[in-house]
Amino acid sequence: MSLKGRYRNNRKLETIEQYSLFLMAPARAVSQNINMQDLKERGLEREFTYQTSRSGGAGGQHVNKVETKVELRFHVAGSALLTEGEKNLLQQKLARRINNEGYLQVVCQESRSQQQNKEQCAERFYELLSQAFRKQKKRKATKPTKGSVQRRLAGKQIQAQKKASRSQKGDF
Repeated sequence: MSLKGRYRNNRKLETIEQYSLFLMAPARAVSQNINMQDLKERGLEREFTYQTSRSGGAGGQHVNKVETKVELRFHVAGSALLTEGEKNLLQQKLARRINNEGYLQVVCQESRSQQQNKEQCAERFYELLSQAFRKQKKRKATKPTKGSVQRRLAGKQIQAQKKASRSQKGDF
């Protein structure tokens, strides 16, 4: 089937290959690898909201009176700095980490300092996003080696001989 002379969105598409590439263009733009540095340069920090609370665990008086636990919240659907394709990809890949309100939450309470916990939260957030945007490699189908097939068949043959020797083949 040829698409010569057909138009789609005011763009002439000469062949089926061009047509299929045209349809896949938005998905291809999102599936490229986006590293952490590119994400940081976008300025997503402006869309972060931080919430602090008292951290759990040992620590005595300090832990009981200082709010060092930090929760970073990022509204995925409401972000102005992400494209629609990126938002959809994040909602799909990080569905378990996004709550019912549409917020992606990252919690950190390792440090005794609130500032260090904020920095760790932001670092974890960017790592999460870069992993979500990382293009997965397609699995190459492989077949078993000749040696492994021979070993498997030899094992089956030994097992069959064992079973055959156990059977009662007597005259009745």
